[in-house]
Order: sequence, then structure tokens, then C-alpha cells
Amino acid sequence: MIDALFGVRKAFIGVVHLPPLPGSPRWRGDMKAVLGQARDEAHLLAEGGADGIIVENFGDAPFATGPVGPHTVAAMTLAVQAVMERVALPIGINMLRNDPHSALAVAVATGARFIRANVHYGVMVAEEGLIQGRADETLRYRRALGADEKVKIFADVLVKHAVPLGTTDISQVARETVHRGLADGLIVTGPATGTSADVDDVARVKAAVPDVPVLVGSGIDESNAEAFLALADGAIVGTSLKVDGAIQNPVDPARVKRLARRIKVLP
Repeated sequence: MIDALFGVRKAFIGVVHLPPLPGSPRWRGDMKAVLGQARDEAHLLAEGGADGIIVENFGDAPFATGPVGPHTVAAMTLAVQAVMERVALPIGINMLRNDPHSALAVAVATGARFIRANVHYGVMVAEEGLIQGRADETLRYRRALGADEKVKIFADVLVKHAVPLGTTDISQVARETVHRGLADGLIVTGPATGTSADVDDVARVKAAVPDVPVLVGSGIDESNAEAFLALADGAIVGTSLKVDGAIQNPVDPARVKRLARRIKVLP
């Protein structure tokens, strides 16, 4: 699926962290500026060698545990459309904290190719509260939208910034997320944004579901890309691509290019 979606064996997916959107506490009232930043960062990622881009409403913290409002859906649709008009790469959507329904709606409206579901199957305890996976509803909604083949679902396994209410056995969670939750691909992260995943966790997830794409979803940089991508099928990278490796900073084109070169030479 990775090759069909991204055209490569090991996918380098850059993140566009959107600034605060309408309705969020830090919204600054200028949607044109938001769209301009989204276009510019997407362009830098594409020019630097990314194989895909995922857009997320990162600036909307603090996040709700349930669905986002219609104002967020509208703003995300505009942002994703702006990115797609600027770059010719597969685009994904992460609707934080966990709203795969809205992400699917935006994907179908814009032609985006995949979404990230932070909690797809099971229950996680996060700073925001209990987050309940709704794989049953998400998959039925995707079917109702006629998007089974058009929009792929990448689901986190024991997502960052949260702990499971049920089992902590990452192999079991991976199997159930795929075999019972019917996720198309899985994502393994560290405990927080920008922190490295555990190589052993990636190995266990890949061994549990060897025929399913596995992405590393946090902490990838030039120093560890080779070790992680010897096991995983790709990486979602945001923090390490910013100036000085600080998430609040703009994208650093040199960092993007260096990481892309490192990934492209991997077997």
C-alpha cells in the first residue's frame, strides 16, 4: 500500500502544523495568513523531498476529546485545499484530538488520500480525558461516503500523550486494531510529540501484522531514521524539520533536504 499511495518503498511524510484556527483559544482572526503559512510550509516540504504531507490542526490546543466544530471542519477544508493546490503530493489529515469522522469528510471533499486516527480502536486516557475509539462508526461512515478505496486510515497504536485503559501489550493492540478495527495501516509513536519511539515497539508491531504498513509517528530525525526505517515502512516527521528542531518554529528547508537524502538511500 505504501508504494501505491506514495510511490516509494519507505515513505517520508512531512507535517504541516497549522496555526490556531477559528474558534480555538489562540485564533488570531486572519484566515489568509493561516492558508499562506500552510501553502509555504507544504512547498518547503515538497521541494525538500517529502513523499507526502499530513495537515493537522496543531494550533487548536487545548483539544476536545470528541468531534470538532463545523468551523474547524470548514477551516481545515480550506487549508487542505490550499496545500493541494500548492503541491502535487498525497495529502493526509489529522483532526486533533481524535475526530476521524471530520477528517474523512474533509478528505472526501478535497481529494486527500489518507487520515490519521489517534484512537481508532480501544480506549486511551489522555490529558483531555477518556478518548474512545470508534472504529465501527468510522468505517461505516467511510463506506457511506463511498471512500473505502479512496481514503486510507492509519491508526495509532497506543498513541502519544495518552495511556491505555486496557492492555499495554503493543503486539496485541496492533493485531486487534488491524483484525478487529480494520485499520489500513498503523502508527507507532513515543510518549510525546517530538520524542522518539522505541525501536523494539516498532519491531513488535511489524512482527504482529507483517502485511500491514507501519509508520513511525514521532521523534524521527537524521540520527535515527536508518534504524527505524530498517523496520518500518515510513515516517511522519514534524518537529525535527523545524528551525533548531523546535516545534513552534517554521520549517527549515535544509533539515528537510538532509532527512530526505538520508531516507532515499535506505534499501
